[in-house]
Amino acid sequence: VSADRGSTESSGPVHSWTLELLCFFSQYTDKEEVVLWMNTVGPYHNRQETYKYFSLPFCVGTKKTISHYHETLGEALQGVELEFSGLDIKFKEEVMQTTYCEIDLDKAKRDAFVYAIKNHYWYQMYIDDLPIWGIVGEADENGEDHYLWTYKKLEIGFNGNRIVDVNLTSEGKVKLVPNTRIAMSYSVKWKKSDVKFEDRFDKYLDPSFFQHRIHWFSIFNSFMMVIFLVGLVSMILMRTLRKDYARYSKEEEMDDMDRDLGDEYGWKQVHGDVFRPSSHPMIFSSLIGSGCQIFSVSLIVIIVAMIEDLYTERGSMLSTAIFVYAATSPVNGYFGGSLYAKQGGRRWIKQMFIGAFLIPAMVCGTAFFINFIAIYYHASRAIPFGTMVAVCCICFFVILPLNLVGTILGRNLSGQPNFPCRVNAVPRPIPEKKWFMEPAVIVCLGGILPFGSIFIEMYFIFTSFWAYKIYYVYGFMMLVLVILCIVTVCVTIVCTYFLLNAEDYRWQWTSFLSAASTAVYVYMYSFYYYFFKTKMYGLFQTSFYFGYMAVFSTALGIMCGAVGYMGTSAFVRKIYTNVKID
Repeated sequence: VSADRGSTESSGPVHSWTLELLCFFSQYTDKEEVVLWMNTVGPYHNRQETYKYFSLPFCVGTKKTISHYHETLGEALQGVELEFSGLDIKFKEEVMQTTYCEIDLDKAKRDAFVYAIKNHYWYQMYIDDLPIWGIVGEADENGEDHYLWTYKKLEIGFNGNRIVDVNLTSEGKVKLVPNTRIAMSYSVKWKKSDVKFEDRFDKYLDPSFFQHRIHWFSIFNSFMMVIFLVGLVSMILMRTLRKDYARYSKEEEMDDMDRDLGDEYGWKQVHGDVFRPSSHPMIFSSLIGSGCQIFSVSLIVIIVAMIEDLYTERGSMLSTAIFVYAATSPVNGYFGGSLYAKQGGRRWIKQMFIGAFLIPAMVCGTAFFINFIAIYYHASRAIPFGTMVAVCCICFFVILPLNLVGTILGRNLSGQPNFPCRVNAVPRPIPEKKWFMEPAVIVCLGGILPFGSIFIEMYFIFTSFWAYKIYYVYGFMMLVLVILCIVTVCVTIVCTYFLLNAEDYRWQWTSFLSAASTAVYVYMYSFYYYFFKTKMYGLFQTSFYFGYMAVFSTALGIMCGAVGYMGTSAFVRKIYTNVKID
């Protein structure tokens, strides 16, 4: 969109599973009505702060009103508020410049328009699901006089009997003077286009941004870091563990007197405590279960987004994520329930409830808080009551029962504590160690490398969500997810090895939190992004940004923590299986 003239073009393949249906409904006959929907209006720098188009004193065309219902849950949650423009547009029928209504500009209406122009308000419209953007008006160089764009010049491209391209040019600059009448006009020009229907969203994408050399270099850099880290971890652990096994085998051959006089140290000494249940096992199990579910959701949604182009339909990404999250609830129950059973937990129903509602409560709590601000602002992002009820129904009637199924399966199939070592009745005292071997220090340092492997991708993801870019390079995101998991597991294994070698057996929470500390660095980066990469302002947009960035960072931290713990758990079980224990 240029500063004074909205210019929008169409693009991108549609979902293959809805392509035939969409093509059927998007076919027009000559002179059939084409609906122009007015969506929202809001400040250019605050993407999420949007209001109904007619909250500004625009006038409506003369054509009879058509009501619009939210088609999907994602559309309702994202504040899509389609209202009929009242403009008479027919397929392949050109319209010369025509006045469709007039605005009686009193002082209140003028003030509303002036405020919108000062804050760089833009508006969004839809024709046949293709978005169009335009600017409300502009001020002169001194900022004293303000002008409204009154003429919408639409140019619509068609291929056969389908609309494949839309352009809007804003013209007719009129000075805002109180107690005058402003005529609003439009024209429609139809042109033949060679763009295929399934490729009509391609022009909205920005390959020069997302496929920039920096993006490729960052992936290559992270990949090389993974190879280096995996090689380093493997070499250190294999050499060190070989020495440990040799030392412990030698000790086996000593008699009791020599063994008592020998210099015993290292991870073997805590074999009687290493599989001791973690502190607060109920919360710990719920976090691990939730993290496994978030990982499953991330993996499935990225794969779906790679196969289908979710960006071509309003709210489809959010709807897909909600559906997949609900469907993968048994994963949460299985891993959380089995871990809680292994740790000797008895109140498994309480653990199941905590696991099922941990993430939904966090997301809904944040949304509820932001919703109050949205209602105060009269923003379109205010979530309707019916949508809240629908989300609650999903939580209670889909997520909870599926979580119960997963918990029962987890407890029965893999809930037995088949540890390779017995757990001593009395906990072993933890000896003093150097300050950098303390769990708190390990936790703080553990998230640096995982964050380093993803922070370039964070910039692209943030820009697509908080600015006006459509994220479509999900292959990059899949690579980054794989790299993140490998780096996280390597780091937590090394941290845990050093901790056990210092004869500190509190590895469960340490492995989880050292990986989860990635979230702290991501949230700190979000502050940098807000102050140096955006021009956001105002209570609503700031609350929305930092509220949902906190949710995103926490969910990422729980996922990394669960991945780190699962990898470390396999490592700990492996090394204690291979060593002889009296």
